[in-house]
Amino acid sequence: MRRVRGMAKTVVITGAGRGIGLATARELAERGDRVVLVARNREQGEAARDEIGGDAELVVGDLGTRDGVAALASELRARFPETDALVHNAGIWPGRKVLNADGFEQAFFTNHLAPFLLNHLLEDVLKANAARVVQVTAGLYPKGRVDPERTPQGLDFHSIRTYADTKLANLMTVPLFAERWKDAGVTITAVHPGVIRTGLGDRPGPLGLLLKLVKRSWAAPEAGARPVARLVAEPSPALYYEEERPTDLVAPATDTALARRIWADAAAAFDVA
Repeated sequence: MRRVRGMAKTVVITGAGRGIGLATARELAERGDRVVLVARNREQGEAARDEIGGDAELVVGDLGTRDGVAALASELRARFPETDALVHNAGIWPGRKVLNADGFEQAFFTNHLAPFLLNHLLEDVLKANAARVVQVTAGLYPKGRVDPERTPQGLDFHSIRTYADTKLANLMTVPLFAERWKDAGVTITAVHPGVIRTGLGDRPGPLGLLLKLVKRSWAAPEAGARPVARLVAEPSPALYYEEERPTDLVAPATDTALARRIWADAAAAFDVA
């Protein structure tokens, strides 16, 4: 049964053990929503859940492999069929190339394929609740490029640019999901939450130390959580936000032929439509 908008929502947030995900969960819980924290690390997730209190829930899930996403989707479907909103916040910025168990470069899988697959596996739940999907992305996506023959396996891996590449790949599917869901009442928006001080991209050694120094001037996770939480609370027809501002996508995210190829390749990899 679809609930009236404005009532307390059940909101699933991936990557909610720390950083923007935890700050978003905290803000939504303070507004009266029931938050479901998805975290890979159980200890970290339990600490986050206990900090939020109330009726916050924890699901331990790994978005790093196909089997991990499938197991997470199965648990979410069983425990939270009333999900009103799904926030894709989990993301990684690796400093070296690693292939996951499915043969994909890890950032390509976690940042792009995992939310793509989770959307499909939870699609009936999202449609049943006319749900809201919020994709946390990166404002540096215009610096990315996606080569369908190379990027999925990390053949063009770069310790800096790959993050932009993988965020671009995922962002290009957002308009296609919007079109797919427009008659079902499901809405989707991507948001760049700002330049935020989190653990994303942390490195060992001198480069890591320099990055930590730079991050001291960046905004706290609470600042990044505000635009994310607002889009959960106040759905918008816009496809992309730069923090609080609806903004048109720019190249290369406007390449519709490449977007369809990226979608088709992901669908074929997981045998989904």
